Amino acid sequence: MKPLILGALCVVALAACGNPEAERQQQEAAAAQERAKREADADGIGKLYDAAMNGADWEKAKIHGAALMDQYPDSEAAKRIEPGFAEVREKADAARELRRMQALWNYNQVPVKGGTQRSAAIYSKDRVDVDGSPAKQVNLVFRDHPEWKRHAYLVLQSSDFAKDCYRSCQVKVSLDGGAARPMAANRPDTDEAIAMFIVDNRGLWRQARRAKVIEIEFPVKAGGTRKAVFEVGGLDGSQMPNWD
Repeated sequence: MKPLILGALCVVALAACGNPEAERQQQEAAAAQERAKREADADGIGKLYDAAMNGADWEKAKIHGAALMDQYPDSEAAKRIEPGFAEVREKADAARELRRMQALWNYNQVPVKGGTQRSAAIYSKDRVDVDGSPAKQVNLVFRDHPEWKRHAYLVLQSSDFAKDCYRSCQVKVSLDGGAARPMAANRPDTDEAIAMFIVDNRGLWRQARRAKVIEIEFPVKAGGTRKAVFEVGGLDGSQMPNWD
């Protein structure tokens, strides 16, 4: 009985020990398969990245590129895209910012006598306290009317612009943090008016078309001046075809 037990133990021990060389080869084969699978998965993401790049879809390229760099940093696909990926990130961020600024504008077309009134309007980035009451946003409007022609003007939601602007006054306009320059302006001669017209409407339009941010400082009825900041970089000139 004892020899049988010893023989069984030896068989079990040999089976447990196995063949070291065979085990090493199996482990290497399994590792190679895993590497091949990861390379294949990385290559799939790399193809999605390439397709987005070919379509100049920088935001989608950034998403695929980031996934590739994060999940498969040692892959050939990641090594291939890494040199130019920083530039793709910058382009993607710029595209997202442009889309955000485009969404700030409101365009309107209204049938009127003689044709169509078109307008492009945007609210100030921040609320402005013009008279001590709760601060409100200021509206900048470009309007093209068949009869009244082109106008550019500011609109307050409460209070009023300075009374002495009935005939003529000035606002100060700066582009992208540059030096402020005066522009002639006036308000309608009526107590109900809360609009301030910029005389050189085409000049203001041209500035809005080339700037990202416009700051307009204007006089108010309560005394002194206030400043409104407009993120105009997303203005779509095709919405106002008679202005460009």
